[in-house]
Amino acid sequence: QVQLVESGGGLVQTGGSLRLSCAASVTIFSFNSLGWYRQAPGKQRDLVAAITSGGTTNYGDDVKGRFTISRDNALHTVSLQMNSLKPEDTAVYYCYAKNMFDYYWGQGTQVTVSS
Repeated sequence: QVQLVESGGGLVQTGGSLRLSCAASVTIFSFNSLGWYRQAPGKQRDLVAAITSGGTTNYGDDVKGRFTISRDNALHTVSLQMNSLKPEDTAVYYCYAKNMFDYYWGQGTQVTVSS
């Protein structure tokens, strides 16, 4: 099975920064897309950021200009740099990887932004 392990979540004050990392157990060359979703209590799981195998990125409207997604093929990781954090960014963040057929999901990491 593909294993995705997130790290870097935690508690931060409004305006602060966090960097999430997702380490894959297999080469990320096999995935068409990697990225992050998040889910706050009572809300659906929404796309935060994605990056394709070609390096194209896209972001959810509410994080544009604040978050940056990147990948490191050698380290089999995808990262999310989160700046200017707001309380509404509080959620469980889930790493995903997609190949031609399937989505794979990390276990989630909690991000809490205090006001």
